[in-house]
Amino acid sequence: MSVSPSPLPRSAVSPEPLSRSLVVTALRAAGCVFAEDEAQLLISTAQTPAELAAMVDRRVAGLPLEHVLGWAEFCGLRITVDPGVFVPRRRTEFLARQAVAVARQAAVPADRAGRGRPRTVVVDLCCGSGAVGATLIAALDGVELHAVDIDPAEVRCAHRNVAAAGGQVYEGDLYEPLPATLRGRVDVLVACAPYVPTEAIGLLPPEARIHEPRVALDGGADGLDVVRRVIAEAPLWLAPDGSLLVETSERQAPRTVEAVARAGLIPRVAGSDELNATVVIGTRPALPRGPGG
Repeated sequence: MSVSPSPLPRSAVSPEPLSRSLVVTALRAAGCVFAEDEAQLLISTAQTPAELAAMVDRRVAGLPLEHVLGWAEFCGLRITVDPGVFVPRRRTEFLARQAVAVARQAAVPADRAGRGRPRTVVVDLCCGSGAVGATLIAALDGVELHAVDIDPAEVRCAHRNVAAAGGQVYEGDLYEPLPATLRGRVDVLVACAPYVPTEAIGLLPPEARIHEPRVALDGGADGLDVVRRVIAEAPLWLAPDGSLLVETSERQAPRTVEAVARAGLIPRVAGSDELNATVVIGTRPALPRGPGG
């Protein structure tokens, strides 16, 4: 959806409360395709008429709806999204749900007395607002989650969404800030790394191109520069039978699979036509059993 600035109706800047019809009219004039739905969200979020008018002004000026609201819905959760932070995409819900499914398969059941079940270790790279990590914490019992992002604003936001739920958040470049004690222990490694080719950045909607950090979008010449780095080092961190899950595009999936296979992981591809989502999964082979094992 493309939103272009459009003047508010005169009543929108008056002391009188904005009616729903006026909000819808202003949003529709600005090019909001789902003006009715957005109007309802703005009205239900605003605490005062003045706040509602200011929110409508910001949306009409082209700010992403989630930045105006201060939150985004993701996998049934309300994720805090600060201005200037990458907005979690609906397609990434597929990545999060795939990661939950893989984590559940990796979990070791407790014995009959309820003992002996280790915590599932999850690392969320390029975590952004922490939407994927927050989903995993909410969906899984006994998860030890570590989230990383290179952008300070994203890290601050992730702290509010992930650290408050018991996860750890780090600022730095991919694996660099992670504790060395996690090497070889990660059951699920999930990454929503940037994968937009550099030359395609200019084709993105203005909400993304103007209001989101470029570091969260730009994946280099073919879109896979950061993804390849994630994949190359993943085997050092994954536990035996641990899995890496990377969001990519359908067009980029074959090259992503090649990179996963070169890293010594067993690749497979999962996709959702409904969400236009593609996830490449690479599993570290289990350690060979010894004699009598």
